Amino acid sequence: MGKWIKKNAEIVFSKYGRTIERRDFVLPNGKETDYYVIKTNSPVCVLALTPENEVILAKQFRVGPEEILMELPGGRMELNEKPEEAIKRELLEETGYSGNIQFVTRCLDCGYGTADRYCFVATDCKKVSEPEPDDNEFIEVIKIPLIDFRNFLRTGRLTDVEVAYLGLDYLNLL
Repeated sequence: MGKWIKKNAEIVFSKYGRTIERRDFVLPNGKETDYYVIKTNSPVCVLALTPENEVILAKQFRVGPEEILMELPGGRMELNEKPEEAIKRELLEETGYSGNIQFVTRCLDCGYGTADRYCFVATDCKKVSEPEPDDNEFIEVIKIPLIDFRNFLRTGRLTDVEVAYLGLDYLNLL
């Protein structure tokens, strides 16, 4: 096993805060190949719980699978925004809830991208305002009991499974 040698990198597409970069590599066996890498601001995501141990989810359409999915609240950090500020903003904008936010860890967002995902938990979440999603977000806020959420996780139909499990583990709720 050896580290690949990068020969070249060039941006091939940039829109919506995401950039696709083509990278040419020389492999350990001497062959050359290219890969396309996603470059973006780091995402933040939160496992948010009410005092009644209900999990707060954002139900919305996602263009990749072209399905309506349930997700943990989150999004991308804005320029010069700290992860803690970003997750407070995203939780409030998407759901109208606020709570006691704690940093859990960072994890890889994708093996073909440059971003680390910042993982948080929020406990004792209460609704403090109406959601104010971005113009291209159409979100239905869902609350489900913790036991139902753990069962839902087993379906694999949540976009933020790693954050959910890391958060549940952090809170000793697995």
